[in-house]
Amino acid sequence: MKFFIINSFRMIVYIAYFAIIAIQAFGFYLKRVEVNDVFAQLVGSRLNPSGEAAVAIISGLISGWFLATIVCGLLVTLLDIRDDINDRLPNARGK
Repeated sequence: MKFFIINSFRMIVYIAYFAIIAIQAFGFYLKRVEVNDVFAQLVGSRLNPSGEAAVAIISGLISGWFLATIVCGLLVTLLDIRDDINDRLPNARGK
């Protein structure tokens, strides 16, 4: 049973990693006009609609990757700490 639980948590993290990236990229695509405004402030010229969509998706993928790495890394760290505590708990009860 422990094997199933550990692997199901691992599968949840894998799914969450790609889901966070996809949601972030889709959100940036929906807000592509605002992304184009930020791009125009940085560079000084505006993009056409296809360039606007491309920059929005790429920036969404990059920020989604960063966010997913942090969120899933913290999740795995917390699950590992919990697993280590559960492994050591029987030893502490025996003393």
